[in-house]
Parts: sequence; structure tokens; C-alpha cells
Amino acid sequence: MSSYLTIIISFFYLGILGILLNRLHLLSILLCFELLLISLFIWICNTLFKTFNNLILSNNLILLTLSACEASAGLSLMVALSRTHNSDLVSSMNILQQ
Repeated sequence: MSSYLTIIISFFYLGILGILLNRLHLLSILLCFELLLISLFIWICNTLFKTFNNLILSNNLILLTLSACEASAGLSLMVALSRTHNSDLVSSMNILQQ
């Protein structure tokens, strides 16, 4: 197994571990999701470059664009929730309370 693949797998598991352990603030959860998306993006790019499939390389730009849109949507939701609940704590954002 190459060193790049080991690093990508460790980043992916680090993101999952961060989501499971750091569920206090919404921003930390969003950052862990970004780490998951970036590790998947690097893995897809690495796989496509190894197979020399140049026709599908444009899909990487689509994936990168979608991850940027996901990040902006997550941050806008975090701002809206922190304004309504006066906190970014996940425990204070129970939807069933309202």
C-alpha cells in the first residue's frame, strides 16, 4: 500500500473519529465533514491519475465545486442556527423543542 493511500485513509478515519468524539460545537462537525470530503477528493484524483483516465478528470472539478457549495451551505446554516439559538452548541439545537 502506498504512502499516499495510507495518509488518505488516516485522514478519512480521523474525520469520522472527529465527528464521533467532538459533537459539542457545530463548527467542529462541519470541519470534520470537510476533512472527509477532501480525503475522498484526493483519493478519487489519485485513482484517476493512476489509471490514466483523462476523460473522467473533469468530474473532479464537479466534485470540488459541490464540496465548496456544501461548505457554504453548512456555514450559512450554522450562522442562522446560532442567531436563532444564541449558541453554536449542538445540544441546544434540538428541533423537537420548537
